[in-house]
Amino acid sequence: MSRRRSFRPPVRPDRGGVHMRVRGLDVRRGPRAVLSGVDVDIRAGELLALVGPNGAGKSTLLGAICGDLPVSAGTIEFDGVPLSGWAPIDLARRRAMLPQRSTLSFPFTVAEVVAMGRAPWTGTPYGAQDDEAIAEAMRLTGVESFPGRVFSALSGGEQARVALARVLAQRTPMLLLDEPTAALDLHHQELVLTLARDRARSGDTVVVVLHDLGLAAAYADRIALLAGGRLVADGPPAEVLVPESLSTVYRHEIEVLPHPRTGTPLVLPKRPAAER
Repeated sequence: MSRRRSFRPPVRPDRGGVHMRVRGLDVRRGPRAVLSGVDVDIRAGELLALVGPNGAGKSTLLGAICGDLPVSAGTIEFDGVPLSGWAPIDLARRRAMLPQRSTLSFPFTVAEVVAMGRAPWTGTPYGAQDDEAIAEAMRLTGVESFPGRVFSALSGGEQARVALARVLAQRTPMLLLDEPTAALDLHHQELVLTLARDRARSGDTVVVVLHDLGLAAAYADRIALLAGGRLVADGPPAEVLVPESLSTVYRHEIEVLPHPRTGTPLVLPKRPAAER
């Protein structure tokens, strides 16, 4: 007789506690090293932004800590347990991943896509929260007005918000978001990063891949700067976003100025003066 797997509810670490510890992480694709010797602590109650130029290894790092990509060397501990020691269903109840692109082969509606985020909780006491979680996620992302529309018929920005709603509906204590603002207009970029920051302030752990250094400076508690598969800098935005290192990493002269009202670093590529 088979025994049912016992339900292990997720436990959120204390704020500031290490939720995930990465040490000596190497990831290879064939002969090419995509990540080399990456060490980073990911803490509860913190929004960590992964930034860097194209090919730096940001999405690869996110995929590795999610458990979706195999690693060549190093260790990843999640809640004090090696990542490989977690069953997929237990991981799905503890971290939710938003990929860069979401594609569906069947004509699912918006409401059906968001409901997919509740699948890990089927048959558990948390399943009673399904309707509430789905409604809240759709409201937060502003997609509650078109629940019956087919996902594939939406604009790119609308699809991005529905995909985020699915992740939010999962209600995990860790969010992993890969370029969640890439397809969005300015208003919805601010909406998404505000949601991410609010989740971190509530005690959850949030890791976001961003290309926009201004958004990273405005919303992240901590920034990890990657280049060439290595971690170049890791710390508060004001310590990481400095002209010298950014100019080297991005191979373009960069200026960093304090915002006149908030003091938040404003990161700008240096451009020649426009002719009048």
